Amino acid sequence: ALDYLVVDLPPGTGDEALTIVQLAPNVRGAVIVTTPQDVAVMDAIKAARFIGKLDLPVIGVIENMSGMVCPHCGDVVNLFGAGGGKKAAEDLGIPYLGAIPLDPAMVKAGDEGRPYILRHADSPTWKAVDNVMKNLEKEIDANIDSNFILRTFF
Repeated sequence: ALDYLVVDLPPGTGDEALTIVQLAPNVRGAVIVTTPQDVAVMDAIKAARFIGKLDLPVIGVIENMSGMVCPHCGDVVNLFGAGGGKKAAEDLGIPYLGAIPLDPAMVKAGDEGRPYILRHADSPTWKAVDNVMKNLEKEIDANIDSNFILRTFF
């Protein structure tokens, strides 16, 4: 049994979302992921509106690359600005699920093929990921029909 299927799609309103909805008619919701800068937020809003035309609810917005955790001091530096994901959620009238900062250690863990959480469970990035996932689960529990086993988010 599959509880969730996550499909990571490129930004914009391409045919990918339409194809997924056609191939998996039991898709129950989408999550929009954006970076904070204005041009990315514009694309995210367009994508959310396109998904709405497919009669698929948008469960929420996540702001990715929301700053970068400095490997020297641990502070977060806003490389791409901040708050774009929250603004998009407000403009769309949907939940804001949270922000996830960049962490160079996550890149290294991925390159090494080692799960990031094994070495960085106390990092700001992992805490942010955990918070976003908890918020997403709350939205799913509250708003998605639990009779369906397959739930796809993109």
